[in-house]
Amino acid sequence: MNRSAVLCAAALLLAVTAGAQEHPAVAAQANTIYVGADGKYESAPDTALLQFNISAQEETAKAAYDRASRAAEQIRDMLRSNGISPKAAEIGFFALEPVYDYRNPKRKLIAYRVNSSVSLKLKDFAKVAPMVSQLGDMDVTAGQTVSYTVENMDAAKLKASEDAYQHARAEAAAVAGAAQRTLGELSYASVDVSEPERIVAPMMGRVMVNAMATPAPTEQFTPQKITVTAHVNALFTLK
Repeated sequence: MNRSAVLCAAALLLAVTAGAQEHPAVAAQANTIYVGADGKYESAPDTALLQFNISAQEETAKAAYDRASRAAEQIRDMLRSNGISPKAAEIGFFALEPVYDYRNPKRKLIAYRVNSSVSLKLKDFAKVAPMVSQLGDMDVTAGQTVSYTVENMDAAKLKASEDAYQHARAEAAAVAGAAQRTLGELSYASVDVSEPERIVAPMMGRVMVNAMATPAPTEQFTPQKITVTAHVNALFTLK
């Protein structure tokens, strides 16, 4: 097969991969082959992220603040009872805001509300369900969510990129072999890595948790694997 046939084969492969994903424009060069390939890395999650809100409303700002403080102390006690240092929990924000009755033409002030968000990373997945149940028993916590992730996401991205490159090189070698040529060195490459969207599972509220003396809905299930994907565009020389 002559040089023009090799370039046509490379152009055909480029057209096929272009339909799946956009990639940078690279000027065609003689005795080169340009390919695009996808790769992935799958891993079992090693971290559970538990997130919830503290929300307390009272007639005065001080009463709302004091109630939220008591709730925070309850949460610290709950963490200690589960063998977790309160310092492991992170506060996302803290807000004290007035609550108005907008049905009143004068926008009457009726209460004050304290809102705060808390997040906690857990390595021991067995603690997730009990803690969710305990949080559900508190009347000032809401918006509980549990999601799973990999702590070292950068390492997972590198593995996905390596997998994509290996696929790209194998495809290029197959085309070069069909043209009775030998694949040479890598001349150019671009990488696009996609971090997986975090899957968030809303948990039941206080009333539902208290009403059910049964195992948590997530008990004995395996957390979904984390998949990181990558796309590599590579230009190789031909010998």
